[in-house]
Amino acid sequence: MPVLQLTKANFKQTIESNDFVIVDFWAPWCQPCVAFTPVFEAASEKNPDIVFGMVNTDTDPEIGEYFEVSKIPGILVIREQAGIHAQVGEIGAPAFEKIIEWARAYDMAQVREYYAQQEAAANK
Repeated sequence: MPVLQLTKANFKQTIESNDFVIVDFWAPWCQPCVAFTPVFEAASEKNPDIVFGMVNTDTDPEIGEYFEVSKIPGILVIREQAGIHAQVGEIGAPAFEKIIEWARAYDMAQVREYYAQQEAAANK
């Protein structure tokens, strides 16, 4: 699956309609960000079951502000609409692969329980 360009127009829908999304926050002037793009694209090709998307923090700063992204490059791993890992700074392919492996194995039971409790409290 090709890497998506995530914007205000498609970000929410992408997160809500996919169980596993990895977001790369970047900017064209950020040399480490640009250097990471081929690594991100290669990971997308190796993992077709995961949606990979890039947010240009220059053109869509609101998304980065919402997630409190203060430094780039930045990675956000989202499973079932919950952010389970954030990574800031330069990262190489081996480390990125480890993050993906970890995220695949992450037990979402606690997250689901938390959301169930929140929903139950809201319905009281």
